[in-house]
Amino acid sequence: MGEEFENEEMVTAAMQIIMNAGDARLKVKDALKLGKAFDFENAGAKMEEARKCIAQAHHAQTDIIQSEAGGKKYEFSLLFAHAQDTLMTIMSEIQMADEMLDILKIISEK
Repeated sequence: MGEEFENEEMVTAAMQIIMNAGDARLKVKDALKLGKAFDFENAGAKMEEARKCIAQAHHAQTDIIQSEAGGKKYEFSLLFAHAQDTLMTIMSEIQMADEMLDILKIISEK
């Protein structure tokens, strides 16, 4: 029973990470479209929404990591590894989008 519960906990966390990170990716994409139209106010709002989504994804990951650090044992999960990969990729996309929006602001001022 315990092993089954821990597996379910891991799958639930992985899905939370994937879904929230995916939502963040969509918001980043929207922000960049707005940035290309020089609508920086709305682009900034979308980026803030993306950061909130990625924070939720990161929280789900952190819960599992802290549980494991506290002694709970989990088996390797390919789904959780994929979720972590997705999280890190989209965190990088958020950082790059912030830089791109800054560049677009500079371009719009010239």
